[in-house]
Amino acid sequence: MASLSFIIFCPLLAALLIAAIPRNFKVLFRLIALGATFLPALAAVRLFLGMEPASGRLQYEEFVPWVYSLGISYHVGVDGLNIGLILMGAIVGFAAACISREITDREKEFYLLLLLMTGGILGAFASYDLFFFYFFHELALVPTFIMIGVWGRGDRKNYATFKITLYLSLGALLSLIGLLALYLQAGGQTFNIVELTRRLSANPLSPGAQQAIFPLLMFGFGILVSLWPFHTWAPLGYAAAPTATAMMHAGVIKKFGLYGLLRVAVPLLPAGAESWLPVLALLCLGNLVYCGLVAMRQRDFNLLLGNSSVAHMGFVFLGIASLSLVGVTGAVLVMVAHGFLAALSFALSGYLHQRLGTLEMVQMGGLLKRLPFIGTVLAMALLAGCGLPGFANFPGEALVLFGAVKAGQWWVILAAWSGLVIGGVYMLRAIRQILHGHLPERWAGVPDAPHAWHKLPYALLLAGLVVFGCFPGLLTKRIQPNASRIVQAVNGPMLAGFPGEPEAAGYWLARGRKVTGHE
Repeated sequence: MASLSFIIFCPLLAALLIAAIPRNFKVLFRLIALGATFLPALAAVRLFLGMEPASGRLQYEEFVPWVYSLGISYHVGVDGLNIGLILMGAIVGFAAACISREITDREKEFYLLLLLMTGGILGAFASYDLFFFYFFHELALVPTFIMIGVWGRGDRKNYATFKITLYLSLGALLSLIGLLALYLQAGGQTFNIVELTRRLSANPLSPGAQQAIFPLLMFGFGILVSLWPFHTWAPLGYAAAPTATAMMHAGVIKKFGLYGLLRVAVPLLPAGAESWLPVLALLCLGNLVYCGLVAMRQRDFNLLLGNSSVAHMGFVFLGIASLSLVGVTGAVLVMVAHGFLAALSFALSGYLHQRLGTLEMVQMGGLLKRLPFIGTVLAMALLAGCGLPGFANFPGEALVLFGAVKAGQWWVILAAWSGLVIGGVYMLRAIRQILHGHLPERWAGVPDAPHAWHKLPYALLLAGLVVFGCFPGLLTKRIQPNASRIVQAVNGPMLAGFPGEPEAAGYWLARGRKVTGHE
């Protein structure tokens, strides 16, 4: 089996294997889940390192026709837009399997659903066919509802399950209508994204059709990403979700909507993007400022992380709305960085909840004295959430702000800067309340992560933040060629002066300038 198909189908085949094993083999379920997520993570690292970074072409491509009459095919591959997401998703999937030792009831069903989530979202990121692009996402999304309802925690878990189901089903439905409308308006002959791009570049849809379809995709994908004001499902859902589910959804599955905007909506519907992306820039202010202010008022650590996650999505929306090479590159970088950060943060909150029985920050304090490893990693994660240099969020958010400057979105830039300040306030307050001060007597016996195996998932996720924070070029040089094509689709030949010269484009990108063929 080729490398990319192995990454996708290894978790899915392992889920089928678990389904066939009697439920009294509890240890075997966990071992299968660990192996079926560890091997794809290794393969994803191999793909990332083996990829030609600045070519911009589709690599590790696999194409198998399926339904000829509808133009459906199994078509997967990697380029600059999805290679970082596949790497991040595979690592988070393995970390989530490691963290899941807290599950002691119905382990068979839990690990089966976790593997479906992992394989489904990796398949969605890798797919170049609209049918499988949507199918794999639904395969990953449906287990979320079940896992919160069955293994969730808190008095409001049933309410959270119903709310997240209603919101995400609405977002998925709008996205499906938009994708089908795009398919039919393009001739109804192929779901292949590469072929659709070629056809629509030669014969674009009418401006009226584009402006009718684009908002369906923008709001459909936006609801899946928690675009304000359709965001209220996210903090509540993550607070009620089991740790591994929160890690996978906040860190990985939620990036599907953002990826859909970049892969499908903006390049295939440029006239619609030009009309509607200013609306997206306006709405992202709610993510950046309002959700940040809500996070400041939280006393529950999980609710703080949930609102913070929604606020961070505002930077990605802003980068996409800037329609500049710098901004779009920064948006993809923030997506990867936030995936590692959200997964790490919810993994740590899960550890605290398991050990303390509460996530009320006012009941904590001084935990760094008892939890040197967990406390240090938690402090680093919260500082990364502030956009501290040295972590992957910093270069991504900086590029997004540069892109907004070149787009002339000064009012959005002020709001984004306010969002950074607000984020710094609630993250530093959380560090103070949880880790510093007087240690209550009832936490005097709380154990730290006992050995290397327990520390491994936290170390892996933190390593992702630090590596791409200190060496962002590992991602940006892969992202640039494909980001430039998205920008060109709307603004014209933005990099016409640099054909086949990614180094020259990178020179300007490093200075935060919107490159044109005249500069």
